[in-house]
Amino acid sequence: MLCEWRSIEILEMNVKEDHIHVILSIPPRLSISEVMGMLKGKTAIKLFKSFPTLKKKPYWGKHFWSRGYCVSSIGLDENKIRKYVKYQEERERQEEGDQQEFGLF
Repeated sequence: MLCEWRSIEILEMNVKEDHIHVILSIPPRLSISEVMGMLKGKTAIKLFKSFPTLKKKPYWGKHFWSRGYCVSSIGLDENKIRKYVKYQEERERQEEGDQQEFGLF
């Protein structure tokens, strides 16, 4: 809903327990920092309203998201990035299985 409101297209997304990978198509009229601020701010407000117990956990001060994010607008192979985001969970499960097999996890 937030992305539709600002004409942002979600191309790929993978939600993990402690982080999110997302590939967005952002209109040129919006700055990346503006979009990230809006997404992080609005989702944090919604999460804290929907799950009040989250306020009791010590995240980053009284914030849900960390300040950082990684961005690339040119120079990286888009297909490789999409595959990474799409299949990351499968790869992580395989790595965890390998670690357990060798007694590392």
